[in-house]
Formats: sequence, structure tokens, C-alpha cells
Amino acid sequence: MISAGDFRNGVTFDMDGDVFQIVEFQHVKPGKGAAFVRTKIKNVITGAVVERTFNPSDKYPSAYIERREMQYLYQDGDLYYFMDNETYENIPINKDKLGDGFRFVKENMDVKVLSYKGVVFGVEPPLFVELEITKTDPGFKGDTATNTTKPAILETGAEVKVPLFIEEGEKIKIDTRTGEYMERA
Repeated sequence: MISAGDFRNGVTFDMDGDVFQIVEFQHVKPGKGAAFVRTKIKNVITGAVVERTFNPSDKYPSAYIERREMQYLYQDGDLYYFMDNETYENIPINKDKLGDGFRFVKENMDVKVLSYKGVVFGVEPPLFVELEITKTDPGFKGDTATNTTKPAILETGAEVKVPLFIEEGEKIKIDTRTGEYMERA
């Protein structure tokens, strides 16, 4: 059992016969009245996202989510193919199940495929990835204002903001949860 006061991003629980995953949460303690937890929860089977508030003392049974290590192979239209690292079985997963962090995944990279009772509902990329910059504007000499960034296109096609000193062809480290530049690789 998990109480609503212990909700964190990514936590899964069973409510009214459906399995939900916390997308966003906020503990609210108003000046008057009781505290509550404001959340955005996603039904892992249907993909529907709903906003809901909970009393921090509400308790729900935890849902067991299977996380299998798989390797991303290739894309064919809206289907993305993954290989199970233990059985070498290829599994197609629809584009709408991949999530926002998948834009930082390139071919032959290991990811975690999330499923509940055999139904795949998401893909977790590694927390940090090293990718090469394929296109960015050059930085200008003397342009040294603090925390100034410029857009850069990565080898996966994703766009991120990088510091002015980063050049095309460099490898950088990206946090896949936030999509932010971390450091040079």
C-alpha cells in the first residue's frame, strides 16, 4: 500500500481497478484547511491523463510494473522495434507509447521497456546519454554573457539549448528527464 502523501513522479498504483502512474505531483498546504496532494495521473493502459487531488492519508495498493532491459533497433513508420537482451525476441512498440525522453535515444542504445500484465505502456531511456551535435550556429567571440545559450540539433534530431562555446561535431551529455545540456562528453 502507498499513501497519497508518498506520491512521487513515476510511482504506479492501483485505483478503482485501473493502474495509474504519477506524471506530476504537488503537495499543497493551504493557510486554511487540510493539506492535499494535487496530481496529474496517467492511466497506463489507455494513456489518458487526468488531474486529480488526493487527501495525503488516502492509501492505494502498489501496482507491479515490469521493467525489462531492451535494445532499440530501428524505426519502421510509427513502429519502433526493440530486442529483449535475454531472449533476443524483437518487439514492435507504437510511437505513442514511447514518451518525451525517447527523442534522445539512438539505434543500438539500451532502454527499459515498461509493461503491466504483458501490456507495454512506456519506454524509459537511460538517465544520461552522450550525443553528437550535428547542427548549431557558431558562438561569437566576446559574446560572454552568463548563462547564454543557443539551439543545437543532436544526431537523433532532438533540439536542445547549449552554451555558446559548444561547436558542431562535439559530443555532449544530456539529462533525458529534463532535456537539458549537462556537460561536454
